[in-house]
Amino acid sequence: MNFNITKSHKTFDGETAFCSHSSQVTKTDMKFSYFMPKSNKVERIILWLSGLTCTEENFITKAGAQKHLANSNTMIVCPDTSPRGLSLPNEHDSYDFGSGAGFYLNATTPGYCDHYRMYDYVIDELIPMLSSAFSTTSFSITGHSMGGHGALVLGLRNPNLFTSISAFSPIVNPSKVPWGQKAFTGYLGPDENLWNQYDACHLVESGHKHPNKILIEQGLSDEFFEPQLKTKRFEEACIQSKQELKVNYRDGYDHSYYFIASFIEDHLNHLN
Repeated sequence: MNFNITKSHKTFDGETAFCSHSSQVTKTDMKFSYFMPKSNKVERIILWLSGLTCTEENFITKAGAQKHLANSNTMIVCPDTSPRGLSLPNEHDSYDFGSGAGFYLNATTPGYCDHYRMYDYVIDELIPMLSSAFSTTSFSITGHSMGGHGALVLGLRNPNLFTSISAFSPIVNPSKVPWGQKAFTGYLGPDENLWNQYDACHLVESGHKHPNKILIEQGLSDEFFEPQLKTKRFEEACIQSKQELKVNYRDGYDHSYYFIASFIEDHLNHLN
């Protein structure tokens, strides 16, 4: 499968590029961005999964990762957060469901099941395409908020594919918080047994583990920390299941890209 570069910018002697391709999984056109360091050699690809309302542009524009990867042989790739160009029921009515809010799962409800298959898109389509295009099989995964949820879920369910996992402000227990309950009901229906496969806390508690330490960054002034993110629940699950985990609680930091930019270098070092 091929992709098209729609625009590119020289960045720290490397290249920031924006791409599109026709997806067989989502049955729509999909977009992603990447940074290629100046060496033009790819030994590892870091996959960044963005959060609610984001596109393929937010992270690559705001986080400042390019500077930290400029002298490496590591790419970072940022897919869009949902299919686009559809008119499904309620798809565009709110920021936390539908367009821009794919939750990195495979939907089973009518209409959505045909297109909202972001789990399969990342695992079965995007990664093989990147592996072929850039001649590497080494991948790490990270993300923010909804994308942090995606990074934990995809990483825990595919420990042989991703060599390392990190997350900023992840939704760790989506089946028990409003964001996740709304999305899971809309995409998966009311059967909570179907939700568990996309809940990082449940995955760890049921025996899914990663061989390497997981790194999480969480701001203590994040307005979503208590009502939506529930970081400490994941800590407890990891302690009980003996999954190695490091959580950095950062005083005064919020949920924004200013927070991400402040600590992205630490995560790139962890993932590289």
